[in-house]
Amino acid sequence: MAERAGACYIMAAMTPFDPKYLELRRRRFRPIPVRMLVPNVITLLAICAGLTAIRLSIEGRMELAVAAIVFAAVLDGVDGRVARMIKGQSKFGAELDSLADFVNFGVAPGLMLYFWQLQELNNGGWIAAMVFAISMSLRLARFNATIDDPNKPAFAANYFTGVPAPMGAILALLPVYLAFLGLSKPPATLTAFYTLLIAFLMVSRLPVFSGKTVRMRVPPEMVLPVFVSVVFFVALLIGYPWHMLSIGSVLYLLSLPMGWKSYRDHERNAAAAAHPAATMEAAAPSSPAATFSPAPGDTEDDRPVRLN
Repeated sequence: MAERAGACYIMAAMTPFDPKYLELRRRRFRPIPVRMLVPNVITLLAICAGLTAIRLSIEGRMELAVAAIVFAAVLDGVDGRVARMIKGQSKFGAELDSLADFVNFGVAPGLMLYFWQLQELNNGGWIAAMVFAISMSLRLARFNATIDDPNKPAFAANYFTGVPAPMGAILALLPVYLAFLGLSKPPATLTAFYTLLIAFLMVSRLPVFSGKTVRMRVPPEMVLPVFVSVVFFVALLIGYPWHMLSIGSVLYLLSLPMGWKSYRDHERNAAAAAHPAATMEAAAPSSPAATFSPAPGDTEDDRPVRLN
């Protein structure tokens, strides 16, 4: 008690101008390396893009609003890789990234679809927009809760559980892309149903291939063709954005069953590798040469089969 009273007296005796007080403040507020700030700045830029998309959709400038969402999706893919590259990962950055995903890919696309067409359904359209945003928050919460699951098999690192957040936003805006291509707007009811379908895919348990742990090496003679292909793709995206986004969204939706089948194949292979003896015994054909050699204490039903 005497030591505690003495410590309280020393702290009370310190003033903001005391050198000891300043030293304690320096210990509490340590400088943060710049490499820890760079990924968070990119994430904040993505939030600005998402909020700007909401404003542009309210003003009726849907083309620019969609471009802002696509830009936010690109920044979302960049910030994590930059953080790993410069070793700037942090718990703060992970939480900020989740909040940015909710705003950019949950709230913004839902409001954009509502201002674009869903408002024709009054409360029904607002419900569809809310369900989409809520599904995005649930999907992100589940991802954060299971990211460090020790019971997850090794091959599961290559798969998302449900459609990931950026792709959910890109897919939800497919009716908007088609309208920009000159097609007539679909009925508002159909747009609401499609929005709810994408929301369901985000919160579902559907395995979606991610390719995060896939390591690809490019042969030296293919480096220049790869560069040319990337430049060609970017040029197509800039020159024909609505065609590319529409085709990409449709192809992604069609590829979802393939990801599920690939996951199931990995699951069966992992089970076979974990229990090779049981798998071989189940796969072994019955033969008339098989005889029973009972061990002492075995009953007739649990006697092993031994092949001559």
